[in-house]
Amino acid sequence: MNLGKKKLLAARALKVGKERIVFVQPRLEEIKEAITKQDIRDLHKEGAILIKEKKGRKVAKRKKSRSMGNVRKRVNKRKRNYVLLVRGLRKYVAELIRQKKLSGEEVKRVRNKIRNKDFKSKTSLREYVRELEE
Repeated sequence: MNLGKKKLLAARALKVGKERIVFVQPRLEEIKEAITKQDIRDLHKEGAILIKEKKGRKVAKRKKSRSMGNVRKRVNKRKRNYVLLVRGLRKYVAELIRQKKLSGEEVKRVRNKIRNKDFKSKTSLREYVRELEE
């Protein structure tokens, strides 16, 4: 006896998945006779059709806290900007060394200042070097 269509009808009438519908064996003849959604609802009230409990984890056990969205992107961007600036400044310092405009001690001091973010741009580094020359 195939009651697949009745199970589908019961699932639609009771608004649950068809896997959760269970028919009580002794009352299968009554279930077979049911043809409307109201018949199915009545059989459910009488106990001929049962609904299984939901499977899966309970809502209370779900993870409650969410992490911050895109924090890492911002950090990486900041780091990337720092790296680009420092590379440019160091390249400029290397050029000054080749032109013999800076001594060894001055180079050391300038490189430390670059590392400490004392210069916002290449222009501020140029001004600092001009002050050293004077």
